[in-house]
Amino acid sequence: MKFNKLIPELTVSDIDKSKEFYIEVLGFELEYERLENKFAFISLKECQIMLQEKTDSDKWDKSLLEYPFGRGINFQIDVENIDDIYSSIINKQYKIEVDIEFNEYRENDKIWKEKEFLIRDPDGYLLRFAQTLNY
Repeated sequence: MKFNKLIPELTVSDIDKSKEFYIEVLGFELEYERLENKFAFISLKECQIMLQEKTDSDKWDKSLLEYPFGRGINFQIDVENIDDIYSSIINKQYKIEVDIEFNEYRENDKIWKEKEFLIRDPDGYLLRFAQTLNY
């Protein structure tokens, strides 16, 4: 497996609940896990995320975590068929924070058109799913 140069590691309150959400609802794949560390490495196509259950002895966590975790950040996850993921979330009765929108973003002289929506994971991390409509 090739690792991306930037892979976020999300501290979670319950690794099993997070794995169920990311794998069963969103369609991520479990690449590997370390059960003894309550750690999972998951991917969705080229998107990679590490999940680690919070412990009192975690040397990487340097501040108090309160729900919602990850304040001030949202993770954009580019997908090929946004409607499939959206349907899965609706069918599993998860809350949509921002419903599907069509947005335009400027990159120098080019305008990108995207279809996107926003959800929260079980710990409150914001996930923005996006499908680019023009290339």
